[in-house]
Amino acid sequence: MTTPRVNPSQTLEAQGMTGLGAIHYNLLEPALMEAAIVRGEGRIGTGGTLLVSTGKFTGRSPKDKFIVRTPAVVDEIWWDNTAPMEPEAFDRLHADMLEHMKGREYFVQDLRGGADPGHRINVRMVTELAWHALFNRHMLRRPEAEELASFVPEFTIVNCPSFKADPARHGCRTDTVIAMNFDQKLILIANTEYAGENKKSVFSLLNYILPGKGVMAMHCSANHAPDDPSDAAVFFGLSGTGKTTLSADPSRTLVGDDEHGWSETGIFNFEGGCYAKTINLREEAEPEIYATTRKFSTVIENMVYDPDTLELDFDDDSLTANMRCAYPLEEISNASATGMAGHPKNIVMLTCDAFGVLPPIARLTPAQAMYHFLSGFTSKVAGTERGVTEPEPTFSTCFGAPFMPRRPEVYGKLLQQKMHDHAATCWLVNTGWTGGAYGTGVRMPIRATRALLSAALDGSLGAGEFRRDPNFGFDVPVTCRGVDDGLLDPRSTWADPQAYDRQAHKLVQMFADNFAQYVPYIDDDVKAAAIS
Repeated sequence: MTTPRVNPSQTLEAQGMTGLGAIHYNLLEPALMEAAIVRGEGRIGTGGTLLVSTGKFTGRSPKDKFIVRTPAVVDEIWWDNTAPMEPEAFDRLHADMLEHMKGREYFVQDLRGGADPGHRINVRMVTELAWHALFNRHMLRRPEAEELASFVPEFTIVNCPSFKADPARHGCRTDTVIAMNFDQKLILIANTEYAGENKKSVFSLLNYILPGKGVMAMHCSANHAPDDPSDAAVFFGLSGTGKTTLSADPSRTLVGDDEHGWSETGIFNFEGGCYAKTINLREEAEPEIYATTRKFSTVIENMVYDPDTLELDFDDDSLTANMRCAYPLEEISNASATGMAGHPKNIVMLTCDAFGVLPPIARLTPAQAMYHFLSGFTSKVAGTERGVTEPEPTFSTCFGAPFMPRRPEVYGKLLQQKMHDHAATCWLVNTGWTGGAYGTGVRMPIRATRALLSAALDGSLGAGEFRRDPNFGFDVPVTCRGVDDGLLDPRSTWADPQAYDRQAHKLVQMFADNFAQYVPYIDDDVKAAAIS
């Protein structure tokens, strides 16, 4: 007897989506690959990958993301960071999208966000593109086949790239829109083929729901010691800081590479897959990620390839520098089978300081951790963007501002409390420059960063001697096996110590100016941790 692919009481028709054409429920990878090829959505690549392009949208559209302003959420949302949509406008958008969908073919995947059974949510993904369904199947967590017959979606996400919104009628900014309605438990995505909007919509959902239950939602990677989930670590960091590289330690078990929760029992991965950047990817540096670019059903997004041999060009960013591949987590040999671990013993906040001021590693108190978490600092360097001629600070609160529906201090206070309750140690790790700012100094040696991280995670670094940093007030180790002692004192690496002092004063002021926005909302201990 064949297991039903959908709960008979939870069809799209039962949800009010009537008049659609063919509807495919919970197809597996081979069927989704076949559908994508037949429909002309992509090409079969080497090893049976799927080569796709997302058209003009090669990244997220954060300015086109809206939350519906309803009484239930109006006092909970961080409106300074989130565009509001009125309920009536959302209803018009919903009705017009449903009318547009009539007679068209759709692919449904019933999936889950969150590995922890006590905190996961059931999410129905309705997509116009077969390859989006394949992407979602990789990225979210897949119920067992026998569970589908009783699956009840808690939230539904409808993604319709062929529908163009009308700003005047739908209360949005452009003809592209991502609209979230927490009351109706519905997200509508229109006029973008970029697949990342799917997974980040689920992340935003969990970032709203979980803090209300006392669960910390985190934009981070995570791993744990082999055969010891109680020895866990999480890694926060913005793009370019080394979050994926440093957490993908072959000597530790990978819990996940992007989105996690921290509950009363420990940490858990939100996802069931990885969405890895492939620009400049090298087999010798990251062999397992590289291997996925030749495995069946991996989605290869926006990469240039030879039209005859289909060989991928990892250096050609003419389509976008945001080229990616999506694959199930189980493709990584040291990945956790459960996606869960205990309370983290260590929290690592990664930053790429192009000013050459921060030490390669520092130990933070819980109040200092909240300060740096709310700051979410890294820096742009000359040449990365037009008009950037010297290092520029980038502050993205909670290391993921675009995905945080609630005010930042909600997440910061949760982090501070959980660090206190579970005696977690927080480390600030600078993977940026030393000996001078970008253009004068040199990039922090990756070997030294790995040695410092290993010592931090095994406890030996914390048992050593520390000095107090005069600029930021945190503790800096004086020595670490395998690391030049001079590297641990950034001022000593500069040819002109006075120039370092001026640069440090400048960076301290940048931090202070950015942090002023949070001062009315935080406790006195965090204010005291702010730079003096």
